Amino acid sequence: MQERIWASLLLLLLLLLPPPLCGGPPDSRRQELEPERGPLQPFDLLYASGVAAYYNGDYEQAVRDLESALLSHRRLREIRTRCARHCAVRRPLVPPGAGPGAELPFFRALLERARCYRSCESQRLGGPVSRHRVSEDVRSDFQRRVPYNYLQRAYIKLNQLQKAVEAAHTFFMANPEHMEMQQNIENYRMMAGVEEFQLIDREAKPHLESYSAGVKHYEADDFELAIKYFEQALREYFSEDVECRTLCEGPQRFEEYEYLGHKGGLYETIADHYMQVLVCQHECVRELATRPGRLSPIENFLPLHYDYLQFAYYRVGEYVKALECAKAYLLFHPDDEDVQDNVDYYESLLDDSIDPESIEAREDLIVFVKRHKLESELIKSAAEGLGFSYTEPNYWIRYGGRQDENRVPSGVNVEGAEVHGLSMGKKSSPKIDRDLREGGPLLYENITFVYNSEQLNGTQRVLLDNVLSEEQCRELHSVASGIMLVGDGYRGKTSPHTPNEKFEGATVLKALKFGYEGRVPLKSARLFYDISEKARKIVESYFMLNSTLYFSYTHMVCRTALSGQQDRRNDLSHPIHADNCLLDPEANECWKEPPAYTFRDYSALLYMNDDFEGGEFIFTEMDAKTVTASIKPKCGRMISFSSGGENPHGVKAVTKGQRCAVALWFTLNPLYRELERIKADEVIAILDQEQQGKHELNINPKDEL
Repeated sequence: MQERIWASLLLLLLLLLPPPLCGGPPDSRRQELEPERGPLQPFDLLYASGVAAYYNGDYEQAVRDLESALLSHRRLREIRTRCARHCAVRRPLVPPGAGPGAELPFFRALLERARCYRSCESQRLGGPVSRHRVSEDVRSDFQRRVPYNYLQRAYIKLNQLQKAVEAAHTFFMANPEHMEMQQNIENYRMMAGVEEFQLIDREAKPHLESYSAGVKHYEADDFELAIKYFEQALREYFSEDVECRTLCEGPQRFEEYEYLGHKGGLYETIADHYMQVLVCQHECVRELATRPGRLSPIENFLPLHYDYLQFAYYRVGEYVKALECAKAYLLFHPDDEDVQDNVDYYESLLDDSIDPESIEAREDLIVFVKRHKLESELIKSAAEGLGFSYTEPNYWIRYGGRQDENRVPSGVNVEGAEVHGLSMGKKSSPKIDRDLREGGPLLYENITFVYNSEQLNGTQRVLLDNVLSEEQCRELHSVASGIMLVGDGYRGKTSPHTPNEKFEGATVLKALKFGYEGRVPLKSARLFYDISEKARKIVESYFMLNSTLYFSYTHMVCRTALSGQQDRRNDLSHPIHADNCLLDPEANECWKEPPAYTFRDYSALLYMNDDFEGGEFIFTEMDAKTVTASIKPKCGRMISFSSGGENPHGVKAVTKGQRCAVALWFTLNPLYRELERIKADEVIAILDQEQQGKHELNINPKDEL
């Protein structure tokens, strides 16, 4: 098995080489190796120097060093990309033939390629490559555009307002939940009268900008300009793809072991490293489709270019190009009947001298899709043979469709063509199709009604107090310390939402299991189960639902402020989001599609304490900026609301202490009931039976000990 995988690995290595350089003057190869004027300074050292200068009040030096750090960071990426292309030409990995020692030419080429890389980068960097190896913290800061936060403050101190606005906007585009930066931008605009078109994102990705411009012109029926920008977006996309794949060839963080301490054999080590590189390269399609500051990519991003283009070319009468783009789209979605109809119609419009079979999908995309499929096959094969887990994502999911839903009906001429639907449009979070009712009975004594939807400035919202007693809060808080697991629900990530807080969680089933094993008091574990059921009944009754409300997920969560990381903090503990759709503040929409939990209907948060600072729960408008209500947690307080785009919400930073709550999500669809809850119900039933048996035998439970 491993020999077959290694043979496949060698084959794919040859197929996946970066494309050779083409064009340019005869001496372009020599020019490419010319070193920079002086060595390139490491961006992490410049960054550290700039931050130090900022805190020392030397804002001119801070600006110089931070701008130099950003420039060095860009130049380093450019150099690595150019050297990869250069060495692909100079040192191709092409074995001359089979026979004894056939692998030696391959490894010779591999060593030559490595030597070429090091020589090229050393020459262009003006010094050892090792000087530019930076820590994960610095790499993360540049990915999150943190240097621009310092820059905007330094520029303000230097009274350079326009540059401060650019830096602030650049940072905000990657950190849309940063409320203070949003306010800074508004203040700067008021101070200088800066219009929206003057806001410049200095790190904007050209292919995303061109794509957005293409959509804008397409929707204005300016198809000539739409074609221009979509074609430009594709050229920039494939160029960005080369850079993304090249940067994946850098150092990798091995999941299964510490790299320096690993003692794997030659082939095992090569295979391990290469597979991580290959998975990274395979994920570039997701990386290039994700806007800064967003977790989810634009669905169906690359296919959409060809979808827009096929109709735009049709509208300007270029039927051959329309046919090429339609066939290109079918490489991703071969079963799309609407586009298949379009292909038939475009073929009917061709001149008699043109053979429709001679027109194929765009060549650039044929190569791209073929490589993507080869990668997928090899990764799956390696996962099976080398024993690591891998699930292929659906990169081309068709939830993302053209907004206008145009299609070309067969047999209709261009002038008289009526526009109909082509492919599924993006599904925004629909209006709630059930009756919006509230004000039903609260079912339990002592519960205090505080605010309804109108008083909370929204729809389907309610705030209640005294759902828990002080004693119950103390008991739950005590059991939390015995069952909580760091990063629970977030694949073990200590700080999934913000690096300034530790996140811990536990489920009902885990609490009952620990209680049954005697690791926490069973009575306290049972309380967690009982109060979550109490909350479910209250929500179902208050919102006057006509059908049963089921648990979708139940999670006890604590957020703890990390000491030494709270100064000048202005991020959120949990970014603004909706619970059953993907919030898109720029479009003022919420897309009800995966990976959102589209089956969730109602949410509730039951708070356990108030001995902390910050941590207010907030509702916002769909722009994720305008706060409509703010709620201070305290023992026994519960906020509940419908889970859709009508209720975007988040949590302000916890700046001191620990904030704990029981988070609850509910569904009206029994198919999406929480499996752990069903098992917990079974455990409770068994415990109740055992308890009933003890009473029938008149046994004191303490006698068992």
